[in-house]
Amino acid sequence: MATTRLGVSDLEITPIGLGSWAIGGGGNPYGWGPQSDEDSIAAIRCALDLGVNWIDTAAGYGRGHSEEVVGRAIAGRRHDVIVATKGGILWKPDGSDIVNSLKADSIRREVEASLKRLRVEVIDLYQIHWPVPDEEIEEGWGAVADLTKSGKIRYGGVSNFTVAQLERVRAIHPVTSLQPPYSLLERGVESALLAHAAANRIGVIVYSPLQAGLLSGKLTKARVDAFPNDDWRRNNAHFQAPALTANLAFVEGLRAIAARHGRPVAQIAVAWTLRRAEVTAAIVGGRSAAQVEEVVGAAELALTAEDIAEIDALLRARERVLAKAA
Repeated sequence: MATTRLGVSDLEITPIGLGSWAIGGGGNPYGWGPQSDEDSIAAIRCALDLGVNWIDTAAGYGRGHSEEVVGRAIAGRRHDVIVATKGGILWKPDGSDIVNSLKADSIRREVEASLKRLRVEVIDLYQIHWPVPDEEIEEGWGAVADLTKSGKIRYGGVSNFTVAQLERVRAIHPVTSLQPPYSLLERGVESALLAHAAANRIGVIVYSPLQAGLLSGKLTKARVDAFPNDDWRRNNAHFQAPALTANLAFVEGLRAIAARHGRPVAQIAVAWTLRRAEVTAAIVGGRSAAQVEEVVGAAELALTAEDIAEIDALLRARERVLAKAA
């Protein structure tokens, strides 16, 4: 699989990275329901076998469980994988909810804990998960800069930052990468963030290109209704009426494009995000080896002008449906 340099770093990453939010498991307000660690490890190793060379995780995923599973899966294969994780989210002692902290001491403790869970000596890309609290982002980024200098992490990145927040931290230390949400259904980054990142040589690794599985072509209303009670998607507007009906109809429209290419719908959705020159790579979650195998082909799928025009028409039709339902 081809690779592209991430920002001004020396990290050469594949167009698709494996996301590990869901493998953190359920039992918390931000989980995806029950998940087998064995399936998760199989998915990670399958991705590496197919040429994917980076994994994105976070301490906030399953109270650190995602990092632990990643650590187990890459044992003996450290040279095959670039490890990216995130910090700034802490769990309350009873595990019921999270609190945000970007205090320097907190970031330093988080990095040490992540290193242990991941079973690595250095984190390749350490990212501030959310710019919360806003007044602490300079302090948190200063800690990332210090940890880079001390060799605990190789490069620092940010997630969910605005242009203004990027400018504030760039004055302290270079920003290797930005991780924003981007999908066919969430296009806010197109207004300013992508252009700003390109102008400042900041790599962009987008998350949720499949909109939490909604654009995978696998979901139906019945499957959504059957989500476990601890699946965060139950409370997400994209999975609730009236948006769910419009979204599922939109996915049905993508099937003709997928059929023309002889590809799964999921690959069309991911390839659409990768069509932008500003986007370095996309993070795609995988809870099983089969899911990974189905989507990695998007890395080499180039959509045509006809495809893009057809997708734009489907998006306009979706907006009309939503407008009528409002």
